[in-house]
Amino acid sequence: MVHPAPAHHPRLHDRFPALESTLPFLPLGHAPTPVRRLPDPAPGTALWCKDESGYGDGGWGGNKVRKLEWLLPDARRRGARTLLTVGGIGTNWGLAAALYAREQGMATALALIDQPVDDHVRAQLERLRRSGATLHFTRTKLRTMATAPWLFLRHTTAGRLPHYLPAGGSTPVGTLGPVEVALELADQIAAGALPEPSHLVTAVGSGGTAAGLALGLRLAGLRTRVVGVVVNDTLRLDMPAVTGLARGTAHLLRSRGAGLPPTSIGPEQLTLVRHWLGPGYGHPTPEALRARRLAADTASLLLEPVYTAKAMAALTSLAADGRLAPGPALFLNTHGPRPR
Repeated sequence: MVHPAPAHHPRLHDRFPALESTLPFLPLGHAPTPVRRLPDPAPGTALWCKDESGYGDGGWGGNKVRKLEWLLPDARRRGARTLLTVGGIGTNWGLAAALYAREQGMATALALIDQPVDDHVRAQLERLRRSGATLHFTRTKLRTMATAPWLFLRHTTAGRLPHYLPAGGSTPVGTLGPVEVALELADQIAAGALPEPSHLVTAVGSGGTAAGLALGLRLAGLRTRVVGVVVNDTLRLDMPAVTGLARGTAHLLRSRGAGLPPTSIGPEQLTLVRHWLGPGYGHPTPEALRARRLAADTASLLLEPVYTAKAMAALTSLAADGRLAPGPALFLNTHGPRPR
């Protein structure tokens, strides 16, 4: 019988020991996540995958758990009893937050915004109903904003307001999760598990993953460029917003004792592409559905239509058009379902 490896010590703490006392970490999964070759999407492009789907020892997995490893101990340090966050009615983020917060003795309230409903969303909504979170169907972004004061009052406990986390957990603290993924990837490259990619392709739903990867790769001294495939039109997800989040995360690290060198994130480290969004957040596209089927049939890779299938569709198209540099490319699979 193969036993899981011990819960890991974060590489950020190894690299910057002062952070161990200033930025607490709660291990919720086992690292490193595996890397493997996938069928090449186009001649001259060797495709690899770093598969986050198995990450997380609780009721949901994927890269959202990486953010919660930093966000939950930060909330606990602040004395939070309840988390308040937002997402679509099929939110992976909200489900992961609810399940892992419950394990830490915290309640969760979710403000849920409408999105196109398919079998994936129906199943996720049923998981949300079973998660123990309090669900508020606020329907639209504007109604969510208008309802926010009531939501804060409704979930105040013993005079303590709920601890608010934005969609996707994309705060400077949450963005430490994908920084950690990038440092982990650098160690795997150094160990010969895969070659250094020219590009790393990932979905962009709230900006934290792309920002953290770009910052972490820069800290690790890698030349890999992050290609962020924007899949959400309900948030501001442009270069100033995403690079601003990366700068905010670097500032957080410096303020907590990390001796970071001067660090800037620009087009050499990060590119955002929008042509694979389709009609809007949560709307499936023919290209994404084809990419989803192909990934399942040829690589046994489980994608979903909102984020990862659109990112894979973009990668395939960019490779076919010669817009990825010749050489290895890396796909980050962020989707982590669990049979529940």
